[in-house]
Amino acid sequence: MVVSGFGRSPPLMIAGGRVFVLPCIQKIQRITLNTLTLNVKSDKVYTRHGVPISVTGIAQVKIQGQNKEMLATACQMFMGKSEAEIANIALETLEGHQRAIIAHLTVEEIYQDRKKFSEQVFKVASSDLVNMGIGVVSYTLKDVHDDQDYLHSLGKARTAQVQKDARIGEAQYKRDSVMREAHAMQEKVSAQYKNEIEMAKAQRDYELKKADYDVEVNTKKAQSEMAYQLQVAKTKQRIEEEKMQIQVVERTQQILLQEQEIIRKENDRWPRKQRPSSSTKMEPWWTCCWRNCHWSV
Repeated sequence: MVVSGFGRSPPLMIAGGRVFVLPCIQKIQRITLNTLTLNVKSDKVYTRHGVPISVTGIAQVKIQGQNKEMLATACQMFMGKSEAEIANIALETLEGHQRAIIAHLTVEEIYQDRKKFSEQVFKVASSDLVNMGIGVVSYTLKDVHDDQDYLHSLGKARTAQVQKDARIGEAQYKRDSVMREAHAMQEKVSAQYKNEIEMAKAQRDYELKKADYDVEVNTKKAQSEMAYQLQVAKTKQRIEEEKMQIQVVERTQQILLQEQEIIRKENDRWPRKQRPSSSTKMEPWWTCCWRNCHWSV
């Protein structure tokens, strides 16, 4: 509300609330502070590459009642105008900025990066409408279309490119998968060979050590057997020597017994008086035998 007239210089601006007005000498006017939704349409605007397209955006605008300077500016420009008239002025301003930005961009830039396009329109429109006391709350690109099937062709090309990339990606994935599988198989075979080599080395070391142990054991065993056989031989030799000594003793005893028997027989053959006295030295037995044999002849 704006109160002007007697005692109100400059006019009193009230954003909501109540005020006392003196009839006939004071005047009250109203200006909308509602948020206005604008359907911003730009039909068949030529882009930077000369392709005509139609763009539709949705904008939310509002007279800033909390900012006294913007409210004063809005009151100066729109006082006495209806909400529709204010919305139309803001719409034309936004549509002009929208067309200008479309003309500086390509279809691909507008279609593929809608956020960037919306930010540009919002920035340019906000800087212009603020001079009217209007603030742009938001702007969103709603629709982009054309009558030349350019976007459709672009979509086909993009679809074909996506399909191509998908095929390439699938082929690359299969190739990488085959390569990874081959690499894994190679590592597996390498690990298997390495394991077999390690097992062979371990087996070889075991065989070598076992051979060394067998040689040592056989050597010790042979030495033990040789020592045993040597001890057996020494024992046998000692036994043989003892046997020979026994035989010698037995033979000596036999000889003594034979000598005694011969002496006994000689004594029995001689008469008693011819027997040599015990003091007389006896002749050997072979002398007697020789003499007797001589007499017999």
